Amino acid sequence: MTRWLDQFFQLSQHKTTVRREVVAGLTTFFTMAYIVAVNPAILKTAGMPLDASVTATILTAIFGTLLMGLYAKRPFAIAPYMGENAFIAFTVVRVLGFSWQSALGAVLLAGIIFILLTIFRLRKWMVEAIPATLRYSYAVGIGLFLTFIGLNQTGIVALGFPGWPSSVSC
Repeated sequence: MTRWLDQFFQLSQHKTTVRREVVAGLTTFFTMAYIVAVNPAILKTAGMPLDASVTATILTAIFGTLLMGLYAKRPFAIAPYMGENAFIAFTVVRVLGFSWQSALGAVLLAGIIFILLTIFRLRKWMVEAIPATLRYSYAVGIGLFLTFIGLNQTGIVALGFPGWPSSVSC
């Protein structure tokens, strides 16, 4: 079995072992396990059913990770993107007033467009057209947005401006 795994994933060529990859996989799993609780909680604030959100989160993580490992042969764990989910729940649904069903329809449409951009190799061109510093700032902005939501949910931060999460009872 070890030899088969080594050949299939080309572990020796990548200077790693089955044991090392198993330890790395377990570490990644325990690092990411929080998403099974946090993601459905975010989606629940948009009115999505909790049980369905838990199931979708788990199935997405399983399918994405297996696809990445078995098809792409890359050791990456894949799970729902909480930055986009928080934006959908707190901004699109709670502040802008769209239904969660409409918001998910927009996410589906965006996914289809993303696939087409990838197929026609426009995605890489678009990414390279954005300066690296701006790409880094997106990650920082999303992290700050998620931090703000967490601080607001725990009551540590509350803003009194109309339309902010504290005024729409997050």
